[in-house]
Amino acid sequence: MTEIKHKYEKNLKYNLPDRKGFFGEFGGAYVPEKLQLVLKQLEVDFEKAWADDNFLNEVYERLKEISGRPTPLYFAENLTKHYGNKAKIYIKREDLNHTGSHKLNNVMGQALLAKKLGNKKVIAETGAGQHGVAVATAAAFLDMECKVFMGSHDIARQKLNVERMKMLGAEVIAVEDGLKTLKDAVDAAINYWLENCDDTFYILGSTVGPHPYPKIVRSFQSIIGVEIKEQILEKEGRLPDYVLACVGGGSNASGTFYPFYDDTDKVKLIGLEAGGEGVETGKHSAALAKGKKVILQGGVQYALVDENGNVGKSYSISAGIDYPGCGPELCYMKDAGKAEFYPVTDNEAIKAFGLLSKIEGIVPAIESAHAVAYLEHLMPQTKEGEIVIVTLSGRGDKDGERLVQYFE
Repeated sequence: MTEIKHKYEKNLKYNLPDRKGFFGEFGGAYVPEKLQLVLKQLEVDFEKAWADDNFLNEVYERLKEISGRPTPLYFAENLTKHYGNKAKIYIKREDLNHTGSHKLNNVMGQALLAKKLGNKKVIAETGAGQHGVAVATAAAFLDMECKVFMGSHDIARQKLNVERMKMLGAEVIAVEDGLKTLKDAVDAAINYWLENCDDTFYILGSTVGPHPYPKIVRSFQSIIGVEIKEQILEKEGRLPDYVLACVGGGSNASGTFYPFYDDTDKVKLIGLEAGGEGVETGKHSAALAKGKKVILQGGVQYALVDENGNVGKSYSISAGIDYPGCGPELCYMKDAGKAEFYPVTDNEAIKAFGLLSKIEGIVPAIESAHAVAYLEHLMPQTKEGEIVIVTLSGRGDKDGERLVQYFE
C-alpha cells in the first residue's frame, strides 16, 4: 500500500464530546449495563485506532481505491448564473462515491476497525438503503457476514437498494415495528446487537445512538469537510462564506461541518431538515426546529414528541432523513450558535431536484435536494464575490420510482 498522509482532522480547538460522551447537555450512553461494557471497550479500540496514522492511512487508501476519493468540489456555473451571478456556488460531489453517497466514508473506517478487532460478522441499520449498500459492499470486500435491518415501509420505497444489498451478499431483515422506518430499524439493530455483541460489530450509519458512535461516525465522515477546505483554498485562496448540508440523523452534516468548527466566525454553517408537508401540519422530520430534549436510542437529543412527551412520528418523502431526532453534536451546535438549521418541504426539495438535474446534469438524492432547495432563500441575500458550498450527499437514481409515484 502506498504510504499517504492521513486526511482526517484531529487538531481542532473544539474538542467535544467530553469523556462521558456529551456535547454540552446532549449525548451520553443511556443503555443497559451489558451494552455499556461493550461501548466502553469500543471507545478504547476506536481511540487507539484514531491515534494511529497507519490505520487512518489504510482507511483513506481504501477509499481512494474503492470509492474514488477525493470527490470533486465542482463549480456549478449554470446554477450560479441561474441565481444572477451573485455568490459562486460550489457542489461537493459525494454523490460520485462508489455506492452513490457519502456513507462509505464512515463504513470503510468502521469495517476496517471491525476487521482489526477480529470480528467476522457486521450488522447495520438503513433508511434510504445507501448505508446498507455501503455496509454490504465493505462486508463483501472484507469477507464478512452482513445483516441489514430496514423498516418495511422503507423497503417498499427503496426497492432498488434492497436488491443491491442482496446482490452484494447481505441479508436484509424487514422491521415491522412502529412506523417501519429508520428509527425502527435502529431500534431493531441495537436490540439484535445487545444479544449478539460477543461476535458481531454494529456499523451504525449516522451520528446518533449512544457514545461513542456519534463521535466515531463524525470522525470518519470529517473527510468531507477536510477535502472541502483543501479544495476551496486551492480554487479560491480562501474559505467559503456559507456551507450547506442536509440533515437527518446527521452524518453528512457533521462530516461537512466538523472541520469548520474553529472557523464559524468567518463561515456560516447551515443545515436543512426535512420539512415534509410543512412544520405546521405535523407531517415532517424537523427535530431541530420543532423537537424537545429527550433520550432517544441511548443519547439525549432533540426529537419530535407527542402530546404525552413520548417520541413521536416523523415524515419525509426522503427515507434517509425520515427520522424523529437528530444527532447530539448538531443539537449542541444549534444551541451554541455554531450552525443554523431550517426545514425544507417535500415540494421545495422536489423542485430543487428537477432544477439541478436539468441545468447542471446532476441528479441528486432527494435527501441532498433539501440542501440545494435552500439556495432559493439564501442566494438573494448573497453578494457578488461570496462563496457558497453545498454538500451533495448522494445521487438520485434510487429515488426515481419513488418520485414517479409521488407525481402520480
